Amino acid sequence: MALSQLLYSMENKRILETASLTSEKELEDILCENIDLLDPNWLVIGRQVITKNGKVLDLLCIDRGYKLIVLELKKDLTPREVTAQVIEYASYVSEMEQDDIGRAYQNYIEKNPNISKNLNEAFRNKFGIELDESQIDMVPKMVIVAAKMDDGTEHIIRYLRQTYDVDINILFFQIFRYGNERIMSRVWFEENVEVDTKPEYSAKWNREYYVSFGEEDTRVWSDACKYGFISAGGGKWYTQTLKMLHAGDRIWVNIPHVGYVGVGIVQADAQQASEAGWEFDGVYTNMKDMDLKGSYFHHEDDLELAEFVVPIKWIQTFPVKNAVKEMGFFGNQNTVCRPVTEKWDFTVSRLKQLWQIKDSCYEI
Repeated sequence: MALSQLLYSMENKRILETASLTSEKELEDILCENIDLLDPNWLVIGRQVITKNGKVLDLLCIDRGYKLIVLELKKDLTPREVTAQVIEYASYVSEMEQDDIGRAYQNYIEKNPNISKNLNEAFRNKFGIELDESQIDMVPKMVIVAAKMDDGTEHIIRYLRQTYDVDINILFFQIFRYGNERIMSRVWFEENVEVDTKPEYSAKWNREYYVSFGEEDTRVWSDACKYGFISAGGGKWYTQTLKMLHAGDRIWVNIPHVGYVGVGIVQADAQQASEAGWEFDGVYTNMKDMDLKGSYFHHEDDLELAEFVVPIKWIQTFPVKNAVKEMGFFGNQNTVCRPVTEKWDFTVSRLKQLWQIKDSCYEI
């Protein structure tokens, strides 16, 4: 059952006449310039992307949750073969490496000089968060954009979605004429799989905090292990979530792109590093008196950029070389968060098993 669209001018009291696109290239141009027409949470990262078998997919996007999206565009009635076509493209995208994605974006910007020259910058400008390449979901969503589609194709796609939870959808568009203007409307064939077919995970937060420890020259994990703390700095975006932590909370620490390295109990609220101090080896010690490898006292007069620390009593810590990273583990760009996802429950359960952590959570 094809979805029929109609526009009505309330002032002129008439139905707008339909119009058409000149080519699929015109449709492609429109969506590259205005991908928000399809979804405001998408960013175009490739156009006319050549797959390993030499075929060309129309558009490749990524959403703010690091999910790739393959788009196949048809300006008129779409043959049922397009379903197999978009699945084939998705299979090749799933085999891409990160450098393949980088090359696709570079090829895209060569013909679009007005967009960001760097994919990480484009992602940050679009969504206000950093792109974590390690979290990119390489199993893409599939979207067919078409004016019409035969009943057989719609039946196949509904069957794949509802029976096997395949992330495939159709976006129908229609062009109308209003005076000298052409107007585009669009409607999804079905709501996104995540909304209808796969209901949102409803379990309660497991009271376990996730921490991202961004190790670099100024922030060293061995310091954190030895003296008992976590830290973040360089901007409010990185430090503000530290305020979520209070004495008694349990944290699981992940070093981005490396893996999980420790679990411990928060001892006190966040403090600016230059003024911080806590009990170490039975003696209250100022952080400035600790023998540290990192540099934690930068921007002392600028609360926006200064380093902040949270004292931690470690249950277990591991050197970077022994970090744990497994398929399906939770990751996030925020310094601290309280995830409510199956992936986080799985991660904590698996780490408890690997590190032999007692379920009576806060027992050391």
